[in-house]
Amino acid sequence: MGSETIVSSGLIGGGLLPDDDTVLGEGFRPQITVFMCIYCAYMAADTAGALRIKYPADIKLVKLPCTGKVDVRYMLEAFEQGADGVCVIGCPIGNCHHVHGNERGLARVKYTKRLLDEVGLGGERLEMYFVSGGMGMTFANAIKEMTARLRELGPNPM
Repeated sequence: MGSETIVSSGLIGGGLLPDDDTVLGEGFRPQITVFMCIYCAYMAADTAGALRIKYPADIKLVKLPCTGKVDVRYMLEAFEQGADGVCVIGCPIGNCHHVHGNERGLARVKYTKRLLDEVGLGGERLEMYFVSGGMGMTFANAIKEMTARLRELGPNPM
């Protein structure tokens, strides 16, 4: 893929902490692959760490120059490699550092959701969120939301 991968497990990036359920090890712990732009999304993750905001630690962060570079095959490959869910997190619509990159990324996410529905995996296992750099809490809430959704859906059936 040509991008840097950071695996979250405990304290990284200035203090990203697992949530209480992860610490206690209760129930199914979904594995989430998060494709994120190096601008707003990565800065939001860093802000969450700096503020020591808790969220599930079972995520794999994949940094991209822009969410416009996320490809359908990258998202599908994450599922093939065992991810229970995939998030794409980018700059807010209208504020992309690459002008319309996040809009192209959103179009690819929508297309991939349709593919996932067609093959029976379920498009609800894939979501795109938009955050700006100072939105550490919003970033954490997106991960918590996705984790809750995946706990209801259960493990990746592949």
